[in-house]
Amino acid sequence: MPNLTLLQFFHWYYPDGSKLWPEASERAEKLAEIGITDVWLPPAYKGESGGYSVGYDSYDLFDLGEFDQKGSRATKYGDKEQLKAAVEALRAKEVGVIMDVVLNHKMGADEKELVQVNRTNPDNRDEIDPEVFQAEAWTKFTFPVRAGQYSKFIWDYKCFSGVDYIENPDESGVFKIVNDYTGEGWNDQVDDELGNFDYLMGANIDFRNHAVTEELKYWARWMMQQVPCTGFRLDAVKHIPAWFYKEWIDHVQEVAEKPMFIVAEYWSHEVDKLQQYIHQVEGKTMLFDAPLQMKFHNASREGAAYDLSQIFSDTLVEHDQWHAVTIVANHDTQPLQSLEAPVEPWFKPLAYALILLREQGVPVVFYPDLFGASYEDEGGDGETYRIEMPVIPELEALIRARQLYAHGVQTEWFDHPNCVAFSRSGTEERPGCVVILSNGEPGEKTLPMGEAMAGKSWRDYLGHQTDNVTADEQGQAVFRCNAGSVSVWVVAD
Repeated sequence: MPNLTLLQFFHWYYPDGSKLWPEASERAEKLAEIGITDVWLPPAYKGESGGYSVGYDSYDLFDLGEFDQKGSRATKYGDKEQLKAAVEALRAKEVGVIMDVVLNHKMGADEKELVQVNRTNPDNRDEIDPEVFQAEAWTKFTFPVRAGQYSKFIWDYKCFSGVDYIENPDESGVFKIVNDYTGEGWNDQVDDELGNFDYLMGANIDFRNHAVTEELKYWARWMMQQVPCTGFRLDAVKHIPAWFYKEWIDHVQEVAEKPMFIVAEYWSHEVDKLQQYIHQVEGKTMLFDAPLQMKFHNASREGAAYDLSQIFSDTLVEHDQWHAVTIVANHDTQPLQSLEAPVEPWFKPLAYALILLREQGVPVVFYPDLFGASYEDEGGDGETYRIEMPVIPELEALIRARQLYAHGVQTEWFDHPNCVAFSRSGTEERPGCVVILSNGEPGEKTLPMGEAMAGKSWRDYLGHQTDNVTADEQGQAVFRCNAGSVSVWVVAD
C-alpha cells in the first residue's frame, strides 16, 4: 500500500467562477502520478454567499450546485455535475476523496421567527443573563427553491441554541435561544475557551434536538450516495459536542462500504485538549496537529535562533502519532486569515520533509505550496495587501520521495539545535533514505548506516548537493546539507 499523502485542494482565496471542480478533473492523473493518495475538497454545498462562498457559511447541505439559491445555481467551485465528474476522475486514478463537513452552524436563513432569548457575555458564555425577552431572529430555513427534494426537513429556532444578531430590538452579541433543549445552557463536551465555546457564529446548531442529529446522519448517508467519497474532514469540532461526533462517525462507518478516513479540525495549540477530544470520541477520528504547525511558523520566523532538536516536542504527533494529521499550512493559517500563522517559504521544504518522510503522522500538502497562489485582501489594520504564495520547488520531489524512499525503521539524530537528521532503513522491497536539514549554517553529520551499506554511493535526491557520498567499510558516511536547506540522500543507482 502507498504511504497516505493528502492534498488540500483549495485555499481561502481560490478564484470564483466554477473553476475548482474542472481543475480537479484535469489534475487527477498528475496527482496520482506524483504520489498524492487522497484529495481533500472544500465544502461542496451552497453557502449563504452563493457562488462567492468558500463554503463555511453553510446554508443548504443538500444543494451541491443543483438549485438556483443564494444568487446562483453553481457553488464557487462548480455545479453538481462538475463535482461528480471531478470525484469520478480522482477515483478512476485511485485517489481518495475527502469531503469537508460544516455542521456547527447555518447561515442565510429564509425567514425570521419570534424567539425568546437571553443575553450572554461574549467573553464568558457561562454568564447568561437570567432575563428572557422576545426578539426576531433569522432561524427558519425552508429552502423554497429546493422545495423538499432530497429532504423535507425544515430548520427552525428549536434546532438552534444561539444567534449573534436579533431584530426588534436590533442588537448584535451572543444570544442564547430559549427552547425545549436549551434549558441547561450551552452544549457540553465543547472547548472551554470563553467559558463555553459552543457558540461560534450564525445560527448555532443544537445537537440536543434528536430530530437534528438524525437529519445530519441522514445527510451523511445521502452525501455518500451522491458523491462516492472515501472520507470526511470535520470542521470546527471544538464548537460541537464530542458525543455527537462519536455517534455520527459510528453511523458513517456502519453504512460505509469500506472504512472512511476521518480527520477533524480541533484548532488548539494545547496538546492536552487534543488528546482529551480523542479520548472523548474514543479515538474514532484523527486530528490536525495544530501545535506542530505553529512550531513550523515560529521556526520559519526565528531562523537559526530556533532549536530544531525540539521541533516535535509537545506536538500531537509526538504524543499520539496514530491520531495525528500533520500540516505545514491550511486555508485558516494562510496570510490575512483568522488563524494567520504562515510558514516562510525558505522553511517550507524543511517542514514538508519533516512530515512527508518520517514514519509518524499522515501528512497534508497545501494547494498553494504545490501550485502557487496570488491574492489581495484587507488586513486587520484596514490596509489592502497583495499576497504571493510561491510554488515550493522541492515539494513535488518530496511527495515522490515519500512513496519511493520513506520506508522502513526510522532512526533520529535530533542532537543539535541547528542541524538534525533522520534515516529510514528501507525494507526488502523498498529503499530507504537519509534526511538532513539545517536552519543555520551548512550542516553535516557522520552517520552509521550499517555494514550492509559499506562502499555504497549516495546522492541527494533533491539535487541540492551535487557530489555523491560514499560510505566507508563500516557503512559510515558524512551527509551534508546547505545552509537553511534540506537534502534527501538515497542510494545511487
